[in-house]
Amino acid sequence: MKIVVRVKPMPEAGQAAALRFTLRTVNEAACWVSAVAFERGVPREYELRRHTYAELKARGLGTQAAQHVIKKVRDAYTALKANIRAGNLGRPGAKRRVKAESKPVTFRPDAAQPYDDRCLSWQYDARTVSIWTTAGRLKNVRFVCSPNALTMLREHRRGESDLIERDGVFYLLAVCDTPEPEAYEPVGFLGVDLGIVNIATASTGYRAAGRGLNRYRRRQLALRKKLQAKGTKSARRLLKKRARKEARHTADVNHVISKKIVTTAERTGCGIALEDLTGIRSRVRHRKDQRTSLHSWSFHQLATFVEYKARRAGVPLVYVDPAYTSQQCSQCGHIDRKNRVDQATFACRSCGALMHADDNASHNLARKGETVWTAGRESRVPATP
Repeated sequence: MKIVVRVKPMPEAGQAAALRFTLRTVNEAACWVSAVAFERGVPREYELRRHTYAELKARGLGTQAAQHVIKKVRDAYTALKANIRAGNLGRPGAKRRVKAESKPVTFRPDAAQPYDDRCLSWQYDARTVSIWTTAGRLKNVRFVCSPNALTMLREHRRGESDLIERDGVFYLLAVCDTPEPEAYEPVGFLGVDLGIVNIATASTGYRAAGRGLNRYRRRQLALRKKLQAKGTKSARRLLKKRARKEARHTADVNHVISKKIVTTAERTGCGIALEDLTGIRSRVRHRKDQRTSLHSWSFHQLATFVEYKARRAGVPLVYVDPAYTSQQCSQCGHIDRKNRVDQATFACRSCGALMHADDNASHNLARKGETVWTAGRESRVPATP
């Protein structure tokens, strides 16, 4: 499986200026290539190269850098086409979709630029890299990372690495291809119900309350409103300093929760059943004061963290349809909207079972996970002679 390891280059002043100018140059060139591709109907990569390669070389880009710029542009249009096909930009005629289709793809000045082994080499013992720039090859550029990340780079790094600049700080994102253990045969499934009030509720009884994270988000939102209303130079400086702080905190919370879920499943020999919430934001209707909570709900990130941690540990994972899991009794199977008394209480109208609503849903998800796993499992009946 592929894992991205992030390291932090520590260039000197002259090296940082060269890296920054290189990113600006290649992304400006990428915008020009994108305009050419849009004008010509987004041709194939080979044809696009025929129309743009000479100009990219004239702009001072090296051979490999020019090839990567063309490929980056073509990949961007492939991703745009996939998003349109999946409906992520709305239906035909939607404002967001029309806006995306009516103009070329653009690239930020500090957007990522891919490097392969011909224009970026690693010296792990010295903890330095040698990297191509428009000003020439920069050698002995120091980088820092954790010991585990260094071991991962040394043993499993494969393919390209991306150079990005974020808030004046450079990062190298290296792709590592690690061996993926074979998933074991689960003895049961651990159902995980995702939500806003409770971020995750497992059928084992583990519940990650969202009260602290939701309170943190409300506090950050109030602070951003206050600073934006103030509008002074120091307020704008503080807003820039605090950019992405909430996202980093949320990612850390999701990492902790996902690790707890996966380690529990691995220890008990169970698989994990997650609910498939694709498109839920466009399906549900909320009051205006609830929309902020809905659209800041990071269920996809949490599911992604659980998925890759489960793959690294060899834990089986399935996605199940969450329909009626909050209305169905996990004891007798009776389905009724009135079973859900309120957000936290489930009381079955048929058998009288009383439990926490999220616990009930997690048990229903666990049962659905076993059904999905059994349906997809290969038959063990001996072949007929």
